[in-house]
Amino acid sequence: QVQLVESGGGLVQAGGPLRLSCAASGRTFSSNCMGWFRQAPGKEREFVAAICGGGRFYADSVKGRFTITRDNAKNTVYLQMNSLKPADAAVYYCAANRVASVVADDYDYWGQGTQVTVSS
Repeated sequence: QVQLVESGGGLVQAGGPLRLSCAASGRTFSSNCMGWFRQAPGKEREFVAAICGGGRFYADSVKGRFTITRDNAKNTVYLQMNSLKPADAAVYYCAANRVASVVADDYDYWGQGTQVTVSS
């Protein structure tokens, strides 16, 4: 079992930065691939970024603006979001899986989500 707890969401002005954190406990963190997804009202949950081994993967909509990193010593994965747009507003979820994937259904464990609101 893996437990995931996100934090760092909030209200930010368009163009500003925000950093999300996801603290993991349970099964060995370093062996997991970690992903960030988001879901806006009335929309499907969509892939944002993932980190697995030495690889990082990003949705086209966030490339160049978002950076995913992990600190295995702290069992934490981060999502640094820069140049935020109103379209980035959503509930952001952290997820864990054995392999890297952009498909939400492939992930075994999920956090409760953290709200990101971007004002224009």
